[in-house]
Amino acid sequence: MAAMDDRPALIELVREPPLAWIVLNHPEKLNAWSWESARQITAHAERLRFDDEIRVVIVRAEGRAFCAGVDLGMPEDRITGRTPAEKTRNYFERFRWVHERFALLADLPQPVVMAIHGYCLGGGLEIALACDIIVASETARFGLPEPRVGLMAAAGGVHRLPRHVPLKIAMGMILTGRHVAAAEAARIGLVNEVVPPAELLGAAERWANEILECSPLSVQASKQAALLGLAKPLPEAMAGDYPLVQKLWRSEDVVEGPRAFAEKRKPVWKGR
Repeated sequence: MAAMDDRPALIELVREPPLAWIVLNHPEKLNAWSWESARQITAHAERLRFDDEIRVVIVRAEGRAFCAGVDLGMPEDRITGRTPAEKTRNYFERFRWVHERFALLADLPQPVVMAIHGYCLGGGLEIALACDIIVASETARFGLPEPRVGLMAAAGGVHRLPRHVPLKIAMGMILTGRHVAAAEAARIGLVNEVVPPAELLGAAERWANEILECSPLSVQASKQAALLGLAKPLPEAMAGDYPLVQKLWRSEDVVEGPRAFAEKRKPVWKGR
């Protein structure tokens, strides 16, 4: 497990190539976000971005909850030295910084699978929305409760949620701060699968293994084109020039896949 210098490892990185696990490991605070944990996940994402041995990333958490949001009880803002009262007055400015940290995880070339149990609220849901696939335990509960404490989901939640579920459902969650149980989250399309608690990590690994059966370059090109294309009209998205797509078309894998299919054998992906 990778620690961050001499700081406590609130977010751990476990490499098991071709998989990597990012583990939220501050259970006594229900894995609530702090400035330190946001810095640590940034460092792990930057390391994984250039790790060619890692093809899928799984995010999970220790303790009773995935993440209960932002730690509003922090006695001091480690970035600015402001008190909690001063922090709330500068919420949007500094949580734009947190949003940028979550965006680094969203921009990883590797697919990111979330394994969520218990509370996934506020910043917890915001980081889940920044990833690709969500597997939820039957115990999971999702929500953006920030308006109930005079704040807003400014680390991406108010923008990402309407892009994941129908607008009226998203607005209902955003404006009331209500929680959504795992079964309802599946019904509205917020999560890919709901499983019993004991099966959560196995289900996340199953999704990861299905991804690993595919060409790594095909997966990365597909992810980049799909996500970058969302911000464009359909004709423009289809005509877009995506770097990882160009890399795929020049690769050995684009030859190996059809050849293996014709020869009725499993392809041997080179990732180049």
